[in-house]
This record gives sequence, structure tokens and C-alpha cells, in this order.
Amino acid sequence: MDSQTYMNFHGILLYRRDYKENDMLVKFLTAEAGKKMFFIRGARKRGFKMMADILPFTYGTYSGKINNENLSYIYSGLDTSHYENISEDIFLNAYATYIMSLIDTAFEDSVPIPFWFNQLFAALRFIDNGVDPDVITNIMEIQLLDVFGVKPELRGCSVCGRNDLNFDYSESYGGLICQNHFHLDENRLHLDQKTIYYLRRFSIIDLNRLGNVNVNETTKVNLRKLLDKIYSDSVGIHLKSKKFLDQINDLKL
Repeated sequence: MDSQTYMNFHGILLYRRDYKENDMLVKFLTAEAGKKMFFIRGARKRGFKMMADILPFTYGTYSGKINNENLSYIYSGLDTSHYENISEDIFLNAYATYIMSLIDTAFEDSVPIPFWFNQLFAALRFIDNGVDPDVITNIMEIQLLDVFGVKPELRGCSVCGRNDLNFDYSESYGGLICQNHFHLDENRLHLDQKTIYYLRRFSIIDLNRLGNVNVNETTKVNLRKLLDKIYSDSVGIHLKSKKFLDQINDLKL
């Protein structure tokens, strides 16, 4: 039998979709119970009292019934807010949607992940407040690699452990190799040292203590190519939200 808990919970809305004629299914990442799908009866009816509480890019405190296995239910929004700038900007919208899709893909439902709830909350807040969305997205992508079971060696050389020489990235060796071992992989990625620097820095940075990070466009492009390759070759996921983000970014060119 599916156990139920009546509780107040903190949630970040991941996505929503129409269900039947008047209802809606809304997925939240909750701080207390992980990802949960909520059935909201009458959400598509005119004048629905909680409409503002379940708009895209909403977060806050809710009251509801959490079911371990079946759909959960929301009774009311107690204190909710919106990422206004993300909601109104199609570019920021695309970055935020991709990050939330990564979180949704990386974790099973109903598993509490309070650390990643805080990470997602911080990431969306930074993007909404005007911090470079490419930087925030890269940080989340790099730090989620471990969750996906892909943990590249970024502390030093995968072969000898040295961390005081120039590096390149080797898929064959599962991370960085130093210049003394470049000859071991003729297919190494030939990355410049600035890209390597930010790859390593973003892997350990505390997102909640992020200061001012300025990355030039060339390095951002190189990081993007590197992470796209890792996610395609090693993680093996191809998200629709990523494809849309790439299409949106092409419009900037």
C-alpha cells in the first residue's frame, strides 16, 4: 500500500503538462521528498485559485499530500514566488529548462536530494539575477557528471597524478593527462589551458558562494564543445531541452 504524508514542503517546479480535460500534472523537485509528480484537479479551469502557484518557473512552500509511489496532491501554495526574468526571457528560459531537465534525468523520483535542491535553487537564482547563464550551466553540467556515473579525473594527470604541468583531456584515460603523456593518446582533444583551467575550477566551485566569474567567449565555446562531447560520448543522453538551447543560441550568432 502506498504510504502517505500530509506536510508542508519546499518545491521548485520542474515542468507541467495538461491531463485530461481540466486537470494538470505538475512535477516538482522538493527539498524533503525529492522529485514528485502532483495531480492538480481543475488546474485548467478558468479562475482556478492556485494558478499563480503552479506557473512555470515557480518555487516556494506548499501544503499537500506526498505519496511514496502514486501521484501526490497539492492543497495550497503557502508562500510562492517566480523567477520573473527567466519567465520573460526566452534565452534564460532555455538555460533554466535545460538545467532542470538535467536534474530530472540524473535522479530517480522520490529520492531526497537536498544538496541538489539547493544547487538548483542557487543556479536558477543566479540566472534570474543576471549572472552569465553559460557559466552557471557549465558548473551544473560538470558537477552532475559524477551523478551520471561519469567522474573524469580533473585533479591531476590520470596517468601519473602530477598537477603542475600543462594538461589536455583524454576520453581514453577518463580525464586529464599531463604533457608528459600526451603521446599516449593521439585522439586527445587538444584543449587550450584556459579551457582546462575553468573545467577544473568549475568542478570544485561552491555554487552558493559563487563570486564574479568572467569567461571570454572563445573559452565558453570551447567548454561547450567539450561538455557536449562528454555528455554525448560518455553520459549518453540527448535532451530535447539541450537541442532547443542550442537552437536558441544559434539565433545570437
